[in-house]
Amino acid sequence: MYTILHPPRPVREFHDRIYRGEILRFEGLAQQLELVTFTRHFLEDRFHPHVPIEIHRHLSHEQQVEQFAAATRDYARLDEVKRLWRDLFAAVGLDPAATVRDRLHLRFQPHQSPNAPVVRTRSTATVRFHRDTWGTNLYAQVNWWAPVYAITAGRTMALYPQLWSQPLHNSSPDFDFAHVLEQSRSGVNVSATDGGIPKLLEVVPPGLAIPVTIDPGSVIAFSAAHAHTGVPNHTGLTRISLETRTLFLEDLCAGRGAPDVDGHAPWMAPGLFRRVTDGVKLTELVAVNELEPFVFGEPLRRFAPRRESSGA
Repeated sequence: MYTILHPPRPVREFHDRIYRGEILRFEGLAQQLELVTFTRHFLEDRFHPHVPIEIHRHLSHEQQVEQFAAATRDYARLDEVKRLWRDLFAAVGLDPAATVRDRLHLRFQPHQSPNAPVVRTRSTATVRFHRDTWGTNLYAQVNWWAPVYAITAGRTMALYPQLWSQPLHNSSPDFDFAHVLEQSRSGVNVSATDGGIPKLLEVVPPGLAIPVTIDPGSVIAFSAAHAHTGVPNHTGLTRISLETRTLFLEDLCAGRGAPDVDGHAPWMAPGLFRRVTDGVKLTELVAVNELEPFVFGEPLRRFAPRRESSGA
């Protein structure tokens, strides 16, 4: 499933491979190992005296929701986390000054008994089947994912590379990202009703799912147009992983990206991103609004850089 690359790679080659549907895997990067080590120390200090991957045994569901959300928020705000991700992007071959990113997410997926009722909250939910592009329509978007502790085929995420070019019936035509943002910012738990991302509206053979089983210290990068899902976790341990999303400014402005086979949402969402080097909002770098109209079947839109948008 993977293309294993030895970095650094030319930025053009990296993104062209992503837009063709390749799933890139990087192993043994010192920068990724440093990120994992720092994250483990953060978690072990945070949940002391408990082992982080066993933390669900010591917290009620309500405590998990609260403490995982707080840990995720505090982690993303750390300057060291931002530096470590920046150094990782540079090691792969990206130019951090020409790259914007989404939030730096520390994800918890606690063990859940197979017969237990599913209570969906943002900080504990198993992410269901989707393409990111169903919601954001950002076809130059690259997704990054890495485990913090060892994972298994039952405690991970899964990709569906065979569905790369296959249109799937989904609810994106009715997905209103503006409404989702409004609800989220007002404190509504959009995960409780599965309203945060569009839904798959057909049955996909489960055998098409390929679990991601990489070692801590490895990281994968793949197009936001790839179908993926969280694997229900019944393994007795909490899955803790890292993820974020990036855009290469040159490609966003030029209208480059992966093919859109089935994304019909009326908005694209560039306002979620900030420059890797200094946190400046994408909307201040490029002449775009937080949300921009999108029409399926039309060529990807082009956008003009704002003046002095390439600073470090």
